[in-house]
Amino acid sequence: MAPGERIGHFIGGEWVTSESGRSYRKRSPWSGEVLAEVAAGDGEDARRAIVAAHEAFEGWAGALPWRRQQIFLCAADILERRRDEVLGALAVETGCGRVFGEVQVGFALKLLRQAAQLGYRPAGELLPSDVEGTRAAAVRRPVGVVGAIAPWNASLTLAGRAVVGPLALGNTVVLKPSEESPYTGGALWAEILQEAGLPAGTFNVVTHAPGEAGAVGDAMLASPLVKRINFTGSTPTGRRLAEKAGTYLKRVVLQLSGQNPLIVAADADVGYAVDAAAYGAFVHQGQVCMCARRVYVERPLAEEFTTRFAAKVATLPTGDPSDPATVVGPVINEWALALLERRVNEAVELGARVLAGGVPAPPCYPATVLADVPDEAEIAQGETFGPVVIVEAVDSAEEAVARANASDLGLAASIITGDTRRGLRLASTLEVGIVHVNDQPVNDEPQMPFGGVRDSGWGRFGLGFAAEEFCELRWVTVRDQDREFPF
Repeated sequence: MAPGERIGHFIGGEWVTSESGRSYRKRSPWSGEVLAEVAAGDGEDARRAIVAAHEAFEGWAGALPWRRQQIFLCAADILERRRDEVLGALAVETGCGRVFGEVQVGFALKLLRQAAQLGYRPAGELLPSDVEGTRAAAVRRPVGVVGAIAPWNASLTLAGRAVVGPLALGNTVVLKPSEESPYTGGALWAEILQEAGLPAGTFNVVTHAPGEAGAVGDAMLASPLVKRINFTGSTPTGRRLAEKAGTYLKRVVLQLSGQNPLIVAADADVGYAVDAAAYGAFVHQGQVCMCARRVYVERPLAEEFTTRFAAKVATLPTGDPSDPATVVGPVINEWALALLERRVNEAVELGARVLAGGVPAPPCYPATVLADVPDEAEIAQGETFGPVVIVEAVDSAEEAVARANASDLGLAASIITGDTRRGLRLASTLEVGIVHVNDQPVNDEPQMPFGGVRDSGWGRFGLGFAAEEFCELRWVTVRDQDREFPF
């Protein structure tokens, strides 16, 4: 992504400007330089894209499995060839460092290659019928146009996850990327899929200016041509989306906020627990929905763990995301930086102690560890999206589970223990959608059922489960002979 680019909408296989002619400037979160002039779309642009997707649906839904497979395998090869370019674009557009950039590219490659076989999976099953002479089947069919709304924080991964599964099942897609990642979360996917041979109109991208997402989202919700919507983002925004979708009886898949606990049992290896917690809390400067927000440590290990953890965190390199040595790069924008500063300062005023970090270094916020954070502090109650983690000593891992379950959020959790059987028992009592024993919570694989419970959303992403979300299930019967009727 070179400074001075122009990014338009991708509609019907063509790069186009907004109907209004408006655009906005996307700036680098690290340098502040203008990276691109981006089309500022609205509801009319979204409706154009929806119509293009609808018109392309029957052709794409009827494409033979080998053709779909060829396109996704080709797309993976294109992405692999452009790896270094994509890593650079992630760094300048979203502040993503090399480590997490490689995670994103690796996920996207697996996603495309696994999606290539979806066309060959069974589309239904035969069912036994009690009506003599009747054969019955349950048959899955793609729904049609899918609206996809993806965030900026893991732009390549989450945009890919939002669109590739639905496409591979025979749907067409309209993607709304975040205004913070119009290229790596939108236009880049259009470039790759178009070069791979995806038919025109099958995949469309509509961008928008900051603060103007609502018009595009509302057009997706209101259009009877859009049959499903998937959304990844914050719980407050997801709740508003779900409320509106309900008025249209439109099904949505929601992956929302998390306040993810990492539980360290007294029998854990301290060094491993420290390393796992540091990665799980601060990868991509804590701007991942799965990042550990609270670390609960059983009391016999608490002092040693906390001392070693704070010491490690204090040495994490902060700065330019293009430098391979950087661990903590810039947060996404000035608003995010101000929110982090305000919430940490409030916690300190209420009695919290800063064990590492805590002093902003614009455009970065250093990796920060807090202790003695009271429950009434804002940072203890919801998701704070950034490089801040709370450490708390508990009398038992069971107490940690109870503390974690008191949250309204339930996305991911992890448990580190020397007794894996105990870890599995604890995992079964955590009210979350994802649990990792003897790992940290930031994990994802394309085939896994990714999603949360309670206020962290509903539905599951994951190629192994995409048919449940993005296909209609039909009951079909056929008679071997005429049936006798009572009248």
